[in-house]
Amino acid sequence: MDFESAGLNEPLLKAVKKLGFTEPMPVQAAVLPILLSESTDIVGLAQTGTGKTGAFGLPLLQLIDPAKRHTQGVILCPTRELCLQITKDLQDFSQYIDGLNVVAVYGGAAISQQITRIKRGAQVIVATPGRLLDLMRRKVVKLQQVSYAVLDEADEMLNMGFQEDISAILSTLPDERNIWLFSATMPRGVARIAQNYLKEPREVTVGKANETADNIAHSYYMVQEKNRYQALKRIMDFHPRMYGLIFCRTRRETQQVAEKLLQDGYVAESLHGDLSQGQRDTVMRKFRSQAVKILVATDVAARGLDVNDITHVIHYKLPEDASIYTHRSGRTARAGKSGASVVLLNLNESRKIRDLERSGITFESKQIPSGRTICEKQLFFLVEKIVQTEINRDEIEDFLPAVYEALGGFEKEELIQRFVSAEFSRFLDYYRHAGDINVKPGKGKQGKNTFDRERPGRERRGKEKGSVRSKGKPQMENAHRFFINVGKMDNIGAGAIVRLVCEKAHISSEMIGGIKLNREFSFFEVDQGIAEHVKTSLRNASLDGRRVEISDVRKKSSRGSGGGKKGGDYAGKKKSGGYAGKSGSYTGKKKTPKPHRKGGKPKEN
Repeated sequence: MDFESAGLNEPLLKAVKKLGFTEPMPVQAAVLPILLSESTDIVGLAQTGTGKTGAFGLPLLQLIDPAKRHTQGVILCPTRELCLQITKDLQDFSQYIDGLNVVAVYGGAAISQQITRIKRGAQVIVATPGRLLDLMRRKVVKLQQVSYAVLDEADEMLNMGFQEDISAILSTLPDERNIWLFSATMPRGVARIAQNYLKEPREVTVGKANETADNIAHSYYMVQEKNRYQALKRIMDFHPRMYGLIFCRTRRETQQVAEKLLQDGYVAESLHGDLSQGQRDTVMRKFRSQAVKILVATDVAARGLDVNDITHVIHYKLPEDASIYTHRSGRTARAGKSGASVVLLNLNESRKIRDLERSGITFESKQIPSGRTICEKQLFFLVEKIVQTEINRDEIEDFLPAVYEALGGFEKEELIQRFVSAEFSRFLDYYRHAGDINVKPGKGKQGKNTFDRERPGRERRGKEKGSVRSKGKPQMENAHRFFINVGKMDNIGAGAIVRLVCEKAHISSEMIGGIKLNREFSFFEVDQGIAEHVKTSLRNASLDGRRVEISDVRKKSSRGSGGGKKGGDYAGKKKSGGYAGKSGSYTGKKKTPKPHRKGGKPKEN
């Protein structure tokens, strides 16, 4: 079927041809013949991004009489962003229809300007429910002569609490009218609206109700909670072309994740309910133009978001409701394109994946990429970008002689090596000592597939007095422990030690294990494989103006005669004295610790 055989008139055929549409999408092919040939109500179930705007917009524009200036059609949608998108699409479709005006009305904008546009004549009004009701109460909008009412993203409007507003609007429509209801899912609230306000509706379902699009690849990564943000960064770095939407569950979490990404050098913005309408518009303008390629958002803020070409939807935290997952995922793979829906899970959230799988979604379990794999991916991306770069000789010609002179002494191989090192060093430094943060699946007691903590992830036995970061921080397998000559009386916290080690050794915080702060000194753990590198990097380092001294904590192979805590023997130097490794006595000038057990070593507390 093509648009002509579906029944579109000449002005609309001319418009869709100019817009580059050659044949109807599945939902359009199913709906257009019905709405263009019958006066009927309709319930259309189809995923977002499948062409629903054309399915109801094209028939609506053809059935409207542009010679009559009163409002004949009204379209309700959940958000300002979707309202503007639908309006633009209808204006594009109607570009060859003389005298037809489509007006958008929504909250957060000057109502006086919207009133002026409506009074000039608006055959079609696209509106959010709250603003439309406001205009109705002001008697600016009158629906008594409306012939067609469209509910787009009906389930989203109910999720946002518009049930009463929608009922109030629909109840004012004349008896002789058609209601076209479109939704991605069919929860009870949407079914109730259809039952109460639609008359013997035709039902059209493209795909299955409540399912996600077939061209979305669903996957999940299992990590410990402490590694969730690190996992997010690795996934983003592994996909250098990502144009993505990251979903969080709260406004605070959304803001925190966006701020962390900005601090780590990513071009990201947040979208949540605490932003003003002007701020929302600015963020969305940047995201639509791909000046910002990563948008971190709450579900409420992103509802109705209609942006093409999004490659990835990342669920930083899963929602409780499966239908919300469907809507989130529907932000990618729009207009027939493919996309990816990626879930980050901790050990206690595996049941949520099983619940979603019972709804018909198939997930693939994936492993967080290793540092080496990410570096390889980024390197080849860099090389490919260079190869595909077009040379604008006219603009750079005046600068080239000086460049040739500066670089002329290098051989080709060395020049390439220097260029790659300059452009690629950030990833190499960050991932040089990156460990495996995946949690591997195991078998539960009942033989069912469950997810167990790896043995390195189990918490150490007992609690250590004075421990700050070690609370809830798992003891590392093959950990190497260091003594450092700063403590609580130096007004530093565990975070200061983490920053010091990360900055000097160029490692990520995930490579640091437990940290124990004492009054005048502290201990911290790193992976055995990078211990020597960390020790060398911290030589001659300073923290808040104090010179740092670092030394190994020597562990005994057996308890021996020394007594004390197993593995607690060390020979660390203190600020103005030291610990005698054999006698365990403290010879510093500050307050002398209380005596230990006879023959024991200084206790790490």
